[in-house]
Amino acid sequence: MWDEAIRGTDNAYLSRFSEAARHLKNAEALAKISQPQLMGEVTLRAGTLADMQWDLPAAQTAYRIALEFARKEKDPFLEASALGSLGLVATQMERYDESVDWNRKALQLAQSLHAMSLVAKIEGNIAWSYYYLGDLENAVAGNLAAEKDATTAGLHQTRVLSLTNAASAYYDLNELSTAEATISKALTLSRNLNDVSYVVECLQIQALVALSQNRLDRARQELDEASTLEHSAPDRPRDLYTGLLLGHLSSKLRDFSKAEEFYSRIIGEPKAPTSLQWEAQAGLAEVHAAQGKDALAINEFNASIKTITKTRDALQHEEFRLSFLSSAIRFYDAYVNFLIDRHRPLDALKIADLSRAQTLEQGLAAPAGNRKSSPPLSFNPQGVARRLHAALLFYWLGQQHSYVWVITPVKTSEYMLPASAEIDAAVKSYRQSFLDPRDPLEAGNVDGKKLYATLIQPVEKIIPKNSRVVVLPDGSLNSLNFETLIVSGFKPEDKAHYWIEDVTITTANSLALLSRSSLSGPPNSASLLVVGDALAASPDFPPLPLAGKEIGLLENYFSGSQRVELTGKNATPTKFLSSEPEKFSYLHFATHGTASRTRPLESAVILSPEGDSYKLYAREVVKHPLNAYLVTISACNGAGTRSYAGEGLVGLSWAFLRAGAHNVIAGLWEVSNASTPQLMDELYKGIHAGEDPATALRKAKLTLVHSTGNYRKPFYWAPFQLYSGS
Repeated sequence: MWDEAIRGTDNAYLSRFSEAARHLKNAEALAKISQPQLMGEVTLRAGTLADMQWDLPAAQTAYRIALEFARKEKDPFLEASALGSLGLVATQMERYDESVDWNRKALQLAQSLHAMSLVAKIEGNIAWSYYYLGDLENAVAGNLAAEKDATTAGLHQTRVLSLTNAASAYYDLNELSTAEATISKALTLSRNLNDVSYVVECLQIQALVALSQNRLDRARQELDEASTLEHSAPDRPRDLYTGLLLGHLSSKLRDFSKAEEFYSRIIGEPKAPTSLQWEAQAGLAEVHAAQGKDALAINEFNASIKTITKTRDALQHEEFRLSFLSSAIRFYDAYVNFLIDRHRPLDALKIADLSRAQTLEQGLAAPAGNRKSSPPLSFNPQGVARRLHAALLFYWLGQQHSYVWVITPVKTSEYMLPASAEIDAAVKSYRQSFLDPRDPLEAGNVDGKKLYATLIQPVEKIIPKNSRVVVLPDGSLNSLNFETLIVSGFKPEDKAHYWIEDVTITTANSLALLSRSSLSGPPNSASLLVVGDALAASPDFPPLPLAGKEIGLLENYFSGSQRVELTGKNATPTKFLSSEPEKFSYLHFATHGTASRTRPLESAVILSPEGDSYKLYAREVVKHPLNAYLVTISACNGAGTRSYAGEGLVGLSWAFLRAGAHNVIAGLWEVSNASTPQLMDELYKGIHAGEDPATALRKAKLTLVHSTGNYRKPFYWAPFQLYSGS
């Protein structure tokens, strides 16, 4: 029986499908007669054969039968294999979040069995799903882990596959040199294995990198070899991808008729993967644009975005909807650039905003269980500026060009900025300066001045002093507090100062969400739920020495009948969730906080232990609707550390906005336990006096800026940022 099963599998991998089917049918007959306990293994291999023939429903059915058999016979290795196979076929069916669910179960079981060969394959499959979900960092990490475990297990093909997929993720992260080195290693391994399929995939990635570097002769060479090899081991999806790359090459060579032919072939192919569909649609749009066929270009750009949105809306897990645009945002960028080139800046702004805060807006606007995007409201950014009595600064960072739109009640203007790489480097360097002993202002920090000159100076004449400003950041700007930018006057008598001296700033996610918000003062009937001064949860989270003082200061602004305090042993996640937080107009957390970069919805407020639990996770927060006027997260990294394309920073602040909070104050970095009580006292003093949170927070910060001690440095006052919800 085993000989027949092995022959069946071997022939399947050699694309001799009819012979493979014959051997597996013989194996099934023999197993039924003499070895029924092996029927599950035969069924699993039959599923693999169907999978390789791209009969995905048949493969899924076979894998499910194998899983049922494995559980009935208590065969954990077969169970793990079947779970992993179901995960693989779910990926091929473009059900990526379902794939991760299957594979996580498979991985847990395989690890418990110490089956490293199976572990390596499953790790690679999970990473593959992460890639298509746009979670590129986890895709790289997962593929590198899979490659390491495959090396240990001697699985050379799995090594090649993991390296190939890692190279794809590096490419999308714009780490081209790393992508090239990784795929070169994979290509060498695949040639040594004499595996045509893997050689073709490696050549495709090498061509992709060469195209991005405009090494067109090199790209043509790689694609010619890939096309030749494809004939000996045909695979329709892989062949379509080669066609897509040939379309890109033809477009760069300005052979537009050929490019249009390649792209149209993919668009017209019913079985083409969705990701290839929107890439081909966007490619065709750019071909039309290059020929001046603007109406056709717009049709294809819109079709591409519609395909992307439809795919994203089909995802069930919020964490995957968050990451999805990371790979697809470049198609929005191409559309924005096209519209700017056609002198249609307002239309470009509309498309840019369409990419923003999709998960946040969808969660707030849609009824429970409805995952579809809500219909867009009328696009009237000047109306939003007028209602908020503010200037809106909408930023778009692109690889070639970046832009800022300044929107006032009477006018919308657009200005070109440097490419994202230049801005990213300055933001990173300036953030680092906050850890230095000297005050960046007093040190005349070059990056602080450069960022002001780049981001604000082009529009400063439109923004009078003492204006209210709403910043809608993009990319690395999500981690920048614009209040810290250094204003350097042109005249000798002009004194350098932080921009907080000139304006009151709020941060927002999208114009669509802002259109639902309003500028309003504190509610007349105020109620506060304060959580903090928690017991030590672990050695990593000792009691905060001044948390009790901070909570005590809040008592000056809320009477006993207006507040509920959960402190000490009562400051637990369960107590918070059962205290009906939706009834309070203010929520305040004076605790430790953590931000997860790999899984931002695992970011948490650290509270008192109850059993083994002491974390209030962001993923729990989003499940409990709120109506709070203000949530204050007086904790480190409350705003999160992971920024997603279109969605911005995702962490605790995002979670509270997603739950329905109208305003959230959270920290961009580590919060000082020494200065925070003073800052919070001043904040609530202003709110108690009737000031809105933006005004009160700015005044509170200025008390530190104007002080003479260490607290004047941005490290102490600048981490806290106000985020506006709907």
